Amino acid sequence: MCNDHHNKLTSNNRDLQKIERQIDRRHFLKKTSLGLGAIALSSLLGGAEKMFGGATGNKTKEDLILENYNKNRLGLPHHLPKAKRIIYLFQSGGPSQMDLFDYKPKLVDMFGKELPESIIGGQRLTGMSGSQSTLPIAPSTFNFKQYGKSKAWVSDAMPYLSEVVDDLCFMKGMQTDQINHTPAITFMQTGHQLPGRPSIGSWLSYGLGSDNENLPTFITLVSKNGKGQPLKSSLWGGNGFLPTEHQGVQFRSGKDPVLYLSDPENYDGNDRRHMLDYLGGLNDIQNDAYGDPEIQARMSQYEMAFKMQTSVPEVADLSDEPDHIFELYGKDSRDPGTYAANCLMARKLLEKGVKFVQLYHQGWDQHNNCPGGLKHQCKKTDQGTAALIKDLKQRGMLDDTLVIWGGGEFGRTVYSQGQLTKENHGRDHHPKAFTMWMAGAGVKPGFSYGETDDFSYNVIKDPLHVHDFHATLMHLVGVDHERLTFKHQGRRYRLTDVHGHVVKDLLT
Repeated sequence: MCNDHHNKLTSNNRDLQKIERQIDRRHFLKKTSLGLGAIALSSLLGGAEKMFGGATGNKTKEDLILENYNKNRLGLPHHLPKAKRIIYLFQSGGPSQMDLFDYKPKLVDMFGKELPESIIGGQRLTGMSGSQSTLPIAPSTFNFKQYGKSKAWVSDAMPYLSEVVDDLCFMKGMQTDQINHTPAITFMQTGHQLPGRPSIGSWLSYGLGSDNENLPTFITLVSKNGKGQPLKSSLWGGNGFLPTEHQGVQFRSGKDPVLYLSDPENYDGNDRRHMLDYLGGLNDIQNDAYGDPEIQARMSQYEMAFKMQTSVPEVADLSDEPDHIFELYGKDSRDPGTYAANCLMARKLLEKGVKFVQLYHQGWDQHNNCPGGLKHQCKKTDQGTAALIKDLKQRGMLDDTLVIWGGGEFGRTVYSQGQLTKENHGRDHHPKAFTMWMAGAGVKPGFSYGETDDFSYNVIKDPLHVHDFHATLMHLVGVDHERLTFKHQGRRYRLTDVHGHVVKDLLT
């Protein structure tokens, strides 16, 4: 802010004059000492670079490319990214892996038999399973076939997805630490079972910044009329201890995708720019006095809201999409807020430079009538999911876009919860073996990693923990998960906490 503007604001305002007077000698010395320290450190680092040959020719081709890469204030990316953007299709509730992708034909002859104690192996059960007198084996009622050159097994619940299996990288040995919904979803999204940590999207926003200054870096879409386990907005709207500008923004279906973005009735908004400039000046004074980073973060949010007033209506308008695209995604794609429409909207957001788009679809928690409930959910999501893969691929975007499906917070049990019949059964929560898949930038297409036992209950080859999944995801966008940290309450935090390793077998 220029001095003239500053003087105009403060000359006739006693409150602002009082704030300025609060910048006393102690504050002055503290700020200047920090500045002098930074200058000294910069000098030392520069000298060290010359002393130890930091600018010599002992650099790899990747090092030379990264020197010309548009690195941000944190010096990211750490290495050349394979993925420029991510779309995470989160299936909330826990899809049953053995009814969709983890084919277990031997279970057919074990219908109704008690699950051996040796398979359970002392694993924790939910209170619902713990109260059952028996744990009878419930084979899948769906038919499986192999598809594509990769010969991937997919059940007939997902006919559309079977068409794109050669683009998918299955992770069949997923494991988590949590057995109940809320902590398990929180763990999958933030790396910790307790709320209060930043989500994946917030970390990426903080670390990598935005590719479109007129749209948020992190946007969430939730399927409308969702039933099942409730979703808490803190999963995307809570930035944890990161600056508030890195929280996700939810786009809703209907006339106003973002709440309170439209001007009030009878207000033309012509003076909004002047109002924001004046407010920015006041906050600059406040920031000079107290140095609170949240002041600037809040102003960044105000500015983003102002820009979104023109950018959001344009990107949220799907009327310019041709008929063949709506046919690809299915008839639901013409109904705003459905899963299919959100998949189409997500593709458009990615085209506009949004870095991380998160879709949430509820209803995968089948404690009873698993066959019927699962079939219903697949009918809602299968075509839209497959269409997104095809659409990105035909536009040349799949090469640098990472698509993630699953992250259902856990899997389901092989035994039936409640009464078991040939046509019907329920399945309880199971954290120690479930399936996810990724597609696109940097992951092996037509590949399957991990293997479970004959009961889809224990991982017997290549387990993949949630922390490892997070580390691999960060690697794909050019981030070393151990180096992207944020100091909070005296400790440096990261998405993977103190765990996780990059699973290079998944990568091209």
